[in-house]
Amino acid sequence: MKCRAVGSFGKASAAGWLASLAGIGVGLLLANRLAAAEGLSLKGQVPPAVAHCQAIGRLPSGRPMHLAIGLPLRNPGGLTNLLAQIYNPASTNYHHFLTPAQFTERFGPTPGDYQGLADFVRARGLTITATHANRMLLEVAGPADRVEPAFHVTLRRYRHPVEARDFYAPDTEPVLDLAVPVLSVSGLDNYQVPHPASLRKITPDLAPPARPLAGSGPGGNYIGNDFRTAYVPGTPLTGRGEQVGLVEFSSGFYLSDVTNYENLAGLPPVPVTTVLLDNYDGGPGLFNDECSLDVEMAVSMAPGLSQVVVYEGVMPDDVLNRMATDDSAEQLASSWTFPIDPTTEQIFMQFAAQGQSFFNASGDSDAYAGAIPSPCDDPNITIVGGTTLTTAADGSWQSEQVWNEGNGSGSGGGISTQYPIPVWQQAVNMATNQGSITQRNIPDVALTADNILVMYNHGSSGSYTGTSCAAPLWAAFTALINEQGTNNAAAPVGFLNPAIYALGAGTNYPQLFHDIVTGDNTWSGSTNQFYAVPGYDLCTGWGTPAGQSLIDALVGPAAPVPPLISTQPQSQTNASGTTVTFSVVATGSAPLSYQWSFDGTNLDGAVGATLTLTNVQSDEAGDYTVGVTNAFGGSQSSNAILTVAALPPTILVQPVNQTNTAGLTASFNVSAAGSLPLSYQWTWNGTNVAGERMPPWC
Repeated sequence: MKCRAVGSFGKASAAGWLASLAGIGVGLLLANRLAAAEGLSLKGQVPPAVAHCQAIGRLPSGRPMHLAIGLPLRNPGGLTNLLAQIYNPASTNYHHFLTPAQFTERFGPTPGDYQGLADFVRARGLTITATHANRMLLEVAGPADRVEPAFHVTLRRYRHPVEARDFYAPDTEPVLDLAVPVLSVSGLDNYQVPHPASLRKITPDLAPPARPLAGSGPGGNYIGNDFRTAYVPGTPLTGRGEQVGLVEFSSGFYLSDVTNYENLAGLPPVPVTTVLLDNYDGGPGLFNDECSLDVEMAVSMAPGLSQVVVYEGVMPDDVLNRMATDDSAEQLASSWTFPIDPTTEQIFMQFAAQGQSFFNASGDSDAYAGAIPSPCDDPNITIVGGTTLTTAADGSWQSEQVWNEGNGSGSGGGISTQYPIPVWQQAVNMATNQGSITQRNIPDVALTADNILVMYNHGSSGSYTGTSCAAPLWAAFTALINEQGTNNAAAPVGFLNPAIYALGAGTNYPQLFHDIVTGDNTWSGSTNQFYAVPGYDLCTGWGTPAGQSLIDALVGPAAPVPPLISTQPQSQTNASGTTVTFSVVATGSAPLSYQWSFDGTNLDGAVGATLTLTNVQSDEAGDYTVGVTNAFGGSQSSNAILTVAALPPTILVQPVNQTNTAGLTASFNVSAAGSLPLSYQWTWNGTNVAGERMPPWC
């Protein structure tokens, strides 16, 4: 079991924070258990649009299908109660998170049920393509003419009522002749497909005159350390030891774009690992700019991450469940909208139970005039809106306003038509922000979503806008939080909303968040909603993080940490006359001081993390070490041995033939390089010329 966090945001109770989810989720679980046991139909598997669409044909019988069949968790009510305790600072279970194995043992479907489902699909001629460690999902493939009888449906094609494409869906709810309880079957329709939040490149017609161009990147775009300078100035935290996990669908990226971005921004290289699912080959696709952006934002806010893990697949439940069972990244981000089902809700609950923070972009369509696309209103994840940031000449935070292009592109916000208001949101005063006191309101927080440099498409670059920028920035900011938490012997912060809303309602709110009070996300389809107001609003939530103060409020002030050398200086062999550079990487409470020494004697002025020696000679060969100190201790590096290799002479400029008049002076010159000292001996017709040891010879 993971250790308990220190957490210092107060004793505001988070009990019942999943009450709304319990009311929906448990009802679905019970209904579908009964449905499966009686051979009745599953509910909610046919898109509502089917009732209003005319079929234009059947899906071809040989059409390959990939399904993800979800099984209900055992004791969902017990899980809901446990989560309420895990996020209640007054509970003895506060931040006592589960490992994936513990979660599966306590709440996962039984091995017998999982095997029963596997037997069912095999008996109907379908192929099992993947299993999941928590037994929550079974991935299945087969042609349409085998899927139809297995689920007692007819798969028909329809014209999409909104998008310029056709979609397929079952004409009736599926029925399983199976005693094992089944929660959902995703993949029977493609009415809603994953789509990135409307990330867009800034072009002249999208660039309002007021757009600030205060970043350090080309054209005044924000890049790299600009985000840290604005939102966490002076912090020594870099995300060391933390990983960020990113959700991507059917579109990879070019690693060279990330490398070029890091080089341009002066960032250290961060390892990037790709996890491929659903037989996706990982090739950069139409949305490779989205994928590149997500990685680039993560490494900008947290340049010391041990790894960025990019999960690429086709089926949302497959991708999300792998992130849960891996549990390698404690901070996760998605810049996509995608279809969800009751199984997705279970995965979100597993994230929370394991201490994983999940952030989703709120979308880029300004105020929602109707239904909010999933999962942007889900109460079990943190929804991130967008701002337009203005910085001072030194890069420090100066002001922010709601990001709104004025043309229906801006920070997504609104009131859910699907979810009741969670308990942790009920204390918010909705009198001035036009929010609901009965339904879930979004977003929860925000970060910059405007004027951001992206490198993508194997060498292209441009200025971008979108809440797609904000979600990975918040995930990376959470890596900084969890790094400090680890230093304080605390558990990860996990699902942030209970803590964020408790802090927002507290007296220290102005010191913890940049409260965005300027701007709106109104547009022609919603001319009077919503406006930025003091405190929480439906444009930017509680606002953007105000640096170290918010980190301290969530995991306690930074514990004193003596220096620790993570990268030792390396021994080198260099030729004489060349330049040698030794460097060390150390962590610990700032400020850190450095002192280099040579053969045990301190070197005057050598007080940085890097030591540079120019034109080295043989007498500079020996042992180099560096001591790193702060107020809480010191650390001495290992010896780095410099070997100065002698270079044989090399003639750079040869003597030149001459024709001279008798009685005049002739001068021959030569230029040579090599280890000093160099000696010269001129000869004439093969005989040494006496006394001439240095050029020129006259």
